[in-house]
Amino acid sequence: MRLHFRQNFRLWRRESRPTLALALPIMAGMVGQMLIGLADTIMVGRVGVVPLAAAAFVSAVAHLPLVFGLGLLSSIAVLTSQAFGARRPDEAGEVFRHGLIVSVAMGLLAALSMFALHPFLNRLGQPPEVVAAAGKFLLLFGASLLPALVGHGCKQFSEALKHPWVPTFILLGGVLLNVLLNWVLIFGHWGAPAMGLTGAGWATVIARVVMALVILGYVVRAPVLRAFQPVRWPAALSWERFRQLLSLGWPVAIQHFFEVSAFAFAAIMMGWISADAIAAHQIAITCAALTFMCALGVGTAVCIRVGHAYGAAQYGRMRRIGFGGVSLAAGMMGVFGLVLMLAGRPIAGLFITSPTVVSLTAQLLIVAAVFQMADGIQVVSISALRGLGDVRVPAVIAVLAYWVFAVPVGAALAFPGGRGAVGIWFGLAGGLGAAALGLAWRFHIQTGKAANHRRTLPPVGAAFPEHGSLP
Repeated sequence: MRLHFRQNFRLWRRESRPTLALALPIMAGMVGQMLIGLADTIMVGRVGVVPLAAAAFVSAVAHLPLVFGLGLLSSIAVLTSQAFGARRPDEAGEVFRHGLIVSVAMGLLAALSMFALHPFLNRLGQPPEVVAAAGKFLLLFGASLLPALVGHGCKQFSEALKHPWVPTFILLGGVLLNVLLNWVLIFGHWGAPAMGLTGAGWATVIARVVMALVILGYVVRAPVLRAFQPVRWPAALSWERFRQLLSLGWPVAIQHFFEVSAFAFAAIMMGWISADAIAAHQIAITCAALTFMCALGVGTAVCIRVGHAYGAAQYGRMRRIGFGGVSLAAGMMGVFGLVLMLAGRPIAGLFITSPTVVSLTAQLLIVAAVFQMADGIQVVSISALRGLGDVRVPAVIAVLAYWVFAVPVGAALAFPGGRGAVGIWFGLAGGLGAAALGLAWRFHIQTGKAANHRRTLPPVGAAFPEHGSLP
């Protein structure tokens, strides 16, 4: 019995090491992406509460099409990783060729959605001064969504082929460029006019365009990825391959949309309270999102490695990879939770000097500390399910957790319950806990069927029954 336990433990530990090795550069890249928003928040916060509240408002609404696109493009990583595991470089090249077109189309739709929203900003119940400050920033942020999604599609392809470091360094270079441009354009250095929030918008556009072009150039021309390039770029396109990408991607996009829309609606509810509440929410959600990127990095690595195991028909490994990643993320997020709980007020003071906003932010960060582990468990569980192609049922679980539980409970605590901004965040914490339980159980059930019964799974690239359920 003890020998059996030790053997199993060694097997699980053996899978955790390569997961962490793949996750580290992905985490660095994702944290780099978040640092663009963090830099904007810190530097705009120095301008004043109203510009910071306007940035929070735009971030809330503009991230909906962005995360929808990120979810849709997750199919590039899933199908590329499965092709890599099955030793089919030609298949990976075709996934990239078609996925790049999907990335451009989704980026255009995301940008157009923000341009279409611009005339209706004043109908979302925000303070008039916040709406007035947000207009130009919304248009600029919307324009940056196209290069952001094209760059992300290329990054997904490279990571799925186990080459994550160069895209990561490119993203980190983009962060430095964004900070420099913020300094120049927000505050008016080097002869540039002081543009405030609008300057932050221009900095984001320029940095994302540069990053997208450099990542695309690397993926197309890098010698280590040459074997995975399409045989012929101008060849006829396959509608079946587009269908395959979209059938795997749209449930993930829906799941992302409903999850982030719950947080976006929370930001809108903050506007019903006060501009101080919006500013505090923006600071707290920026901090929570920064720690979440580390768990998401682990989840992305787990998704890729589960895809590799599935493509190689090594079904027993999928369970060890998935739950090893869940344990890794839960421990990591527990540490972050302690930091947020113990250092909430000093962290808030880095962003803004308003005592009211600092005090409220510190309270929200205590709630964020409570849900850190649940956030890590849910994102790795849903990523592991994505790696084996199970996307529809997890999307339903996420919708129920966030919109049937989190938003109604948060609204009830905030307004009839009189808990204000903190009540909204308690609702979000409960929704994340429900999602973590449901998704971890789903992965346990799905991988148990494969590992215990060794049933035959569909060939690589084929949709599971219900686009993901193991038979």
